[in-house]
Amino acid sequence: MSQTVQDPVVVGVDGSTSATQAVLWAAREAGRRGAALVLVHVWTPIPVAPLHVGSLVPYHDALVEQGGLWLREASAAAREVAPDVVISTQLVSGSAAGRLIDRSASAGLLVLGSRGLGGFAGLVVGSIAVALATHGHCPVVVVRGADPDTVPRQDGPVVVGVDGSPNSRAALDFAFEAAALRGAPLTAVHAWSDLPVVTVWELTTDWHLVQQNESEALSQWLAEGRAHHPDVPVEEVVVRDGPAHVLLEHTRTAQLVVVGSRGRGGFRGLLLGSTSQAMIQHAACPVAVVPRCRRCELGTTSICLGGARSRSPVVLANAKVVRWIRSPFTRSRQSCSRLWPIRSESGCWR
Repeated sequence: MSQTVQDPVVVGVDGSTSATQAVLWAAREAGRRGAALVLVHVWTPIPVAPLHVGSLVPYHDALVEQGGLWLREASAAAREVAPDVVISTQLVSGSAAGRLIDRSASAGLLVLGSRGLGGFAGLVVGSIAVALATHGHCPVVVVRGADPDTVPRQDGPVVVGVDGSPNSRAALDFAFEAAALRGAPLTAVHAWSDLPVVTVWELTTDWHLVQQNESEALSQWLAEGRAHHPDVPVEEVVVRDGPAHVLLEHTRTAQLVVVGSRGRGGFRGLLLGSTSQAMIQHAACPVAVVPRCRRCELGTTSICLGGARSRSPVVLANAKVVRWIRSPFTRSRQSCSRLWPIRSESGCWR
C-alpha cells in the first residue's frame, strides 16, 4: 500500500541564538516523525517611494546575502543532529508572520525561537508567535528553556493541559503522539477552578464531590488515547487552581508542554487563549500550541484522512452526525490503515 509523505517540519531562521535552538529542536523532531525539514528566512524590504527604490538596492542585496548565510549555517547545524533528515531552505521577502502563516498551510509543524535578534524579551513571541499560534494552519512550537541561554531539556514528561473543549482534545491527540515518539510519559493536567476570588459557590460547594467528578471526566477524556497508546505511561493531575499557574509549574521538569489554542472560554476570531499566551511567554520548556483542525469544523462534510481531504456525505450513527478520520493516536498517520469515528463537534489536530 502506498504511503502519503509526511508534511514537513518548518522552522523560522533569523541568525539568533534562540532561532538556532529552534532549528536543532526542529531537526530532531523531523527525525522522529520521518519528515523533511524546511528552514525559512523572511527578510523584510523597507517600503519607500518609487523614486528612492534604486538607492536601497545595495541594502536589500545585503539582506538577501545575510539571510542566505544564516540559512546555510542553520542547515549545517541541523545536519549535525539529524544527518538522515532531508533538509531544504527557503529565502523569501515580506512580513515574517504573514509568510510563515501561509507556509503553515502545507506544514505538519511550525517551529520558532522564543525571541529574535531584536533582543527584546517577549517582542517576537508577543507578535509573530502569537500571530502564528492564532492564525496558523498547523501546530506551532515555540522553543523555550528555563532562560534564554539554557538549552531546552530533552528528558522529562510531555505535559498537556486538558479541559474537555475541542481545542483541548486536539492538544491531547498531539500530546499522546509526541509522548509516543519520544518514549516519554504523559502528564495530563486538568485545572478546573480559576476563580480569582472566593465566592458563595466556593463556600457552599462539596469540594470532594467536585474533585471526584472532575477526576472521572479527565479519565474519560484520556480513555481513547490510552487505548491507542497503551505503552505511554499517563499521570493524571486534577487540581483546584488556574490552568496557567499549574502548567507553568510543570514546565520546570517537562520536555514539552502542549496546549490548545483556546480553551472552554474561547471565542472564535479572538486572539490566543490566556493559558496559551502564558505558556508562550513564561514556560521553562518548549511549548506546542495546537489549533482545532479547520478541516473538521462543525457542519462540514469533509473527511479528514491524515491530511487528505475529500467531499463525501457524513455518516449517521446512533442519531449522531459522525465523520471518519485516520486516527491521530498512531505513530504514523500516513501508514495507518485504521479509521475511527469522531463526533462532529470534536476536533483533530490535522
